[in-house]
Amino acid sequence: MFLPTDSKIAWRNIWRNPRRSILSVLAVFLASVLLIFSICLQLGSYELMIDAAVKTYTGHLQIQAPGYLQDKKMEQVVESPERVAPLLQEIDLVEAFSFRANGFALVSSRERTYGVWVVGVSPHTDGAVSSIPRSIREGRYFQDEEAYEVVLGTLLAKNLSVEPGDELVLLGQGLDGSTAATVVTVAGLFRTGQPDADRSLIQMPLRPFQETFSMGDAVHEVVVVGRDLKRLPQLADLVRSRLAGLSPGQALDVLSWRQIEPGIEQSIQVDMVSGWIFYGILVVVVGFGVMNTFLMSVLERTREIGILLALGMRRTHIARVTFLESLFMTLLGLALGCGMGCLVTWYFHVHGIAVPQGEAILAHWGMPSRLYPRLSLFNVFLGPAFVLLTAMLAALLPLFRIARLDPVEAMRVV
Repeated sequence: MFLPTDSKIAWRNIWRNPRRSILSVLAVFLASVLLIFSICLQLGSYELMIDAAVKTYTGHLQIQAPGYLQDKKMEQVVESPERVAPLLQEIDLVEAFSFRANGFALVSSRERTYGVWVVGVSPHTDGAVSSIPRSIREGRYFQDEEAYEVVLGTLLAKNLSVEPGDELVLLGQGLDGSTAATVVTVAGLFRTGQPDADRSLIQMPLRPFQETFSMGDAVHEVVVVGRDLKRLPQLADLVRSRLAGLSPGQALDVLSWRQIEPGIEQSIQVDMVSGWIFYGILVVVVGFGVMNTFLMSVLERTREIGILLALGMRRTHIARVTFLESLFMTLLGLALGCGMGCLVTWYFHVHGIAVPQGEAILAHWGMPSRLYPRLSLFNVFLGPAFVLLTAMLAALLPLFRIARLDPVEAMRVV
């Protein structure tokens, strides 16, 4: 139990050597500011990366036929997508959805031929679930749902030596095994910043795609974007329950972005591990600083502690006061650090951080050139909590010295 007198003595002891105490407080202060800002920036960039990646193409959720994600077979279709739309419109957590159909085809220009992934999209709804319509660099996006035209990545256009207005020939296999062949006009060129998409992806309106590939009204994917990334598990459960009652004869899979794009989560995990290693090293360094401060304090006061022990003061009382010194000094540094860390993080949370030299790396994930830290209570107190815990553990070493101190030997120390 800590008494008010113990607190007064501990506070006065801190300032017996003000220079050393101020340096220790500054170490805790700087560590807290750095941890708060770094953790908020790291977690904020993850959300930005996930949001940018899934809204480039995959969406937060996709409704597919069982096995389509692994096999990508033409016959694995959602047969009645028009029955799915009313169910999704009734769910408040759904921000937008769109239908897509996919197929592999050879695309030929006058000079070259490449194998590409052709995607049929709904022009009026796909813009709400994908950033490709906003990534057009030349030409335009689709204006007519019935037009036989395409948009393709800038890298693919360069390889084919085409530009808006040129014609391409598509040759593939339809759903019924027939030959799928058509001539399309290049409407526009997009650049997502993701080389795979810019090099091998072609989009065309859904209705012409279905006619070319003999699909009828079927699609391969219903792409869904949710309103809140944190509530995606709840949204997925709602969609599954609605679909189970809709089509008991045809089972459909509801897949999250983690299942569709596992590489994103794996990249986040690798980066998170490296980040926590850095944070751990920083916290340990601060802990050693605090331990050094109080170990030196105990060494300097060895004779004084020996006299107190000889006069009958309990070791637990002396250890309690010493522990309070460590606690007060750490809390002072944490309070100042949390305040400054929140101010710094809030400023960049509002205005963002420009990364001019990292535009190419950020563009690879479809992210903007400015990063925004995510300020929240969890992010703010996570780092300082570990600093406090480490500092308290580091303060135990001086307490062990007090527990083993012999009063007679201590009083002989000059």
